[in-house]
Amino acid sequence: MVRWVRGERVMLDADLARLYGVETKFLKRAVNRNFKRFPSDFVFLLTKQEVAILRCQIGTSSYQWGGTRYTRMAFTEQGVAMLSSVLRSDRAADVNIAIMRTFVQLRRLMDSNRELARKIAELEKRYDEQFGAVFEAIQQMIADEEAPKRIIGFGESISGAGG
Repeated sequence: MVRWVRGERVMLDADLARLYGVETKFLKRAVNRNFKRFPSDFVFLLTKQEVAILRCQIGTSSYQWGGTRYTRMAFTEQGVAMLSSVLRSDRAADVNIAIMRTFVQLRRLMDSNRELARKIAELEKRYDEQFGAVFEAIQQMIADEEAPKRIIGFGESISGAGG
């Protein structure tokens, strides 16, 4: 279950342990043994206040009635990905493979989006040039219509002269 803590989307250690099919104590042990792989932007310990706020959402019992006795860990998206590489369960291996495939898919999608953006920019430039020529022609036609007409011939009628 993804939660919102310290402005980050995180998953808690117990939730991840269930997801990966391991006990929470083994998950924490793996993190502690590989602490260099888990900087503070990958995992952090919840404060007592944060645990108190989350307690009603988490549904854990209090410490004196058999609840967790250790500080809860919160894993960011990067921490969840790193965790799948240090745990030794079949499910963790499957998750790690799925994460790698997802990253490859995202990279391909981003590359195709970049190519699409380049093509759109190229089309916009081409059409801007074409429409620029059209707009110039229209402006020229409007300017021609607004120009004062030059009268050819005599300015007045000669009907009364000679007859």
